[in-house]
Amino acid sequence: MDESYRNLTDFIRRTSVPETFVDILLCAVPIWLAVMIGLLIGWSWRPRWTGLVYLGFRSKLRFLWTAPPGFGARRVWLAFTALSAFSVCRTLWSRLASGAKKSDIEQEIIPPSGDAVSRDKDAEEEKDVVREKDLEHLLHLLEAGNDKMEWQSMMDKSTPNMSYQAWRHEPQTGPVVYRSRTVFEDATPDIVRDFFWDDEFRPKWDPMLAYFKTLEEDPQTGATIVHWIKKFPFFCSDREYIIGRRIWESGKKYYAVTKGVPYPTLPKRDKPRRVELYFSSWIIKAVESRKGDGQMSACEVSLVHYEDMGIPKDVAKLGVRHGMWGAVKKLNSGLRAYQSARKPGVALSRSAQMAGITTKLNMDLVETSRVEEEEEKGQAMEKARRQKEQFNVDWKWIAVGGVALACGLHSSAIGKALMVGAGQRLARR
Repeated sequence: MDESYRNLTDFIRRTSVPETFVDILLCAVPIWLAVMIGLLIGWSWRPRWTGLVYLGFRSKLRFLWTAPPGFGARRVWLAFTALSAFSVCRTLWSRLASGAKKSDIEQEIIPPSGDAVSRDKDAEEEKDVVREKDLEHLLHLLEAGNDKMEWQSMMDKSTPNMSYQAWRHEPQTGPVVYRSRTVFEDATPDIVRDFFWDDEFRPKWDPMLAYFKTLEEDPQTGATIVHWIKKFPFFCSDREYIIGRRIWESGKKYYAVTKGVPYPTLPKRDKPRRVELYFSSWIIKAVESRKGDGQMSACEVSLVHYEDMGIPKDVAKLGVRHGMWGAVKKLNSGLRAYQSARKPGVALSRSAQMAGITTKLNMDLVETSRVEEEEEKGQAMEKARRQKEQFNVDWKWIAVGGVALACGLHSSAIGKALMVGAGQRLARR
């Protein structure tokens, strides 16, 4: 008895057994599909045993246990029925696997907040509230990781001196990620950079900003920590932000990073509610004007933004969708007013002065981002090609196979073929 059990165990553990079982399943799935198509096509000249299908619909139990005559036909029929459940389970497994993969991608999209970010041992980086890894995150979202995310178009509008496009990405967990591209005509990157940084001027065009204060600033890197309080609609309490920000420069191209940071000396209160997960960063560069004169007199701003305001996601999406274009037009009007106010000889605000202190960009970060982007595109194309080759189905041959299968089942040849094929494979192993 023990020897028989060991022999059975050794037989099951042989790699040829599970491989053969998988081969049978893979062969039987198209056969099951071919049966359905073959029955529909060959219904006009169906064999006599197809009357059992009609009887089966009248009695489900009888349909499961009744099979066409022939060698092993009942087993084949029950195998087809079991394969239906197998197909469903495989689909569910694929969805779970894709969901796990998407969750991994989303973890790359939204990194941990400031409390969870590990600090570098170097003393200089210890005091930097916005680091190069935050810049890498911006480059990843706007360049390298852009193709991996599913972006939904939200808006594509323009005015005589501005054009605006916006998209959004909805991860399974975390806030909605927004991305936009704005082109301002007759504007320089320096003016746009100072405009976004100038808190003293912001209340003139941003009615939501109720309070601002600079908490810390680094005259070496230009990094600052600011305290904002924003007004929200009557059904929501105001929101409080502790924002760290810093600008990198490469030529006349600016990489501005702002994010929520912890600030222990300013404890949280019940009201206003503090927003801890906040990331709003952009790339500013000169582009050719749409006037068609070939001049680089326009300025492009590529923005990525997400934050957790503590509002239900659907409500936040509704508010953003309805208020987006109005906010963009106010932004454009504010920029034009800022250009008029920036006359020669007019003193700059402290915030605008800090915007002029930038950090030279390490080009290795940009090159690494580009290399990663090219590699990911190549891998995605190769994966798509393999999937297309693997799952490419010629429906004409399936239909012909269905008709042939109908005749084969009538002559009891299918059961014999499956069993003989499996036996031959085991013998070769």
